[in-house]
Amino acid sequence: MRKLFRFTSLLFLFLGIVLYSCNNVQKEKKSLGETVEITHKLGKTKVTKNPTRIVTLDIGALETLQELDVKPVAVPKKHLPKYLEYIQNDNSIGDAGLVIEPNLEAINEYDPDLILISTRQERYYDELSKIAPTVYIGTNTDDYLNSFKENTLLIGRLVGKEHQVEEKLDQLFSKINQAQEKFKKDSNKALFLIYNNGNYNAFGKASRFGFIHDVLLLNPVLETTNTSVHGRIVSNELIAESNPDYLFIVDRNAAVYGRDANKSEVVNKLIQQTNAYKNDKIFYLDPHVWFISGGGLISVEMMVDDIVSLLDEE
Repeated sequence: MRKLFRFTSLLFLFLGIVLYSCNNVQKEKKSLGETVEITHKLGKTKVTKNPTRIVTLDIGALETLQELDVKPVAVPKKHLPKYLEYIQNDNSIGDAGLVIEPNLEAINEYDPDLILISTRQERYYDELSKIAPTVYIGTNTDDYLNSFKENTLLIGRLVGKEHQVEEKLDQLFSKINQAQEKFKKDSNKALFLIYNNGNYNAFGKASRFGFIHDVLLLNPVLETTNTSVHGRIVSNELIAESNPDYLFIVDRNAAVYGRDANKSEVVNKLIQQTNAYKNDKIFYLDPHVWFISGGGLISVEMMVDDIVSLLDEE
């Protein structure tokens, strides 16, 4: 009996050593691939080219990967925009937690060789970097178009699909240039608002939602230097006084909780004094595109198409 026990113990010890060695070989194989050093907002990161196990916490990067037919191993499934909801039913893609609170244990279990993040996950950078090489891929609102282009080209380079990315960017930028030619001749002034339970936050140039001004060249009705993620709190009186010709509104609750605001509360008596209301130029933008996503090949094109189609009657 003792001999059998000894033999079993030795067998388990041998198997353990073999498994440990195999794991080390796999890790060494991962590290033997060609690496590139990426400089990004949060530091410098060495990444193995052509990663096969990507966790993306940034929805824009997820869009770009989808456009390149690259399937990540995990994404934040709860708050995916409607046009990416099919991913929720794809069991081959795991759930990486929430956009604003990634599940670190789950991500570690997916054994990624690359993690892509943006502003919402910035505070988790150090913890995520301990799991796998982590790259910040969020767009820089001070230079949105160039930042978006650089990020998209970077993703294409990392996954070995540079030519596909260049072709898609060429098509998209052609569409953007056409929109810019149209809107730079438009003298009307626009205001972008996030509506949240009776409160309004305005976003101007170089802000989180400065897209209509920075990319599409629509004139802002308010000059604001507030570039925080929450924008500038504005009153009904200020909106009426600024008198925008175009008013673009995103309903935050519709994006986060799936509950649409009562439009009679959004467009109150003061807002009804604006040119935008009088000329039927108040537009409700899709919160899944404008609030949840952005910065990806799909959403950027959708945002351009949105504004062009809404103002096409001008």
